[in-house]
Amino acid sequence: MTASRLGLYAAILAGCLTAAPALAQNRCAVTDPTGTPLNIRETPNGEIIGRVSNGAGIRVINTGSDERGRAWALISPRGRNHVVGWVYREFVSCY
Repeated sequence: MTASRLGLYAAILAGCLTAAPALAQNRCAVTDPTGTPLNIRETPNGEIIGRVSNGAGIRVINTGSDERGRAWALISPRGRNHVVGWVYREFVSCY
């Protein structure tokens, strides 16, 4: 894992997120009912590359599905312009 990826994950987990310009699903948050951090994956249902805590503010950049038809969301931290990875869409709430 690169130092830049580690820094990005630290920023997400620390909650260092701010409001971003208007996007279709700009105001979203992680709402994983299990109480554990949500896995961030390289591809839908792919290799785990990080984790994000419940309540963390995120933006949904795109959506997709895996081979079993489950919904996934490509996310970015709110206030940042870079993509982090894919999370299970059922554990993301947008408002």
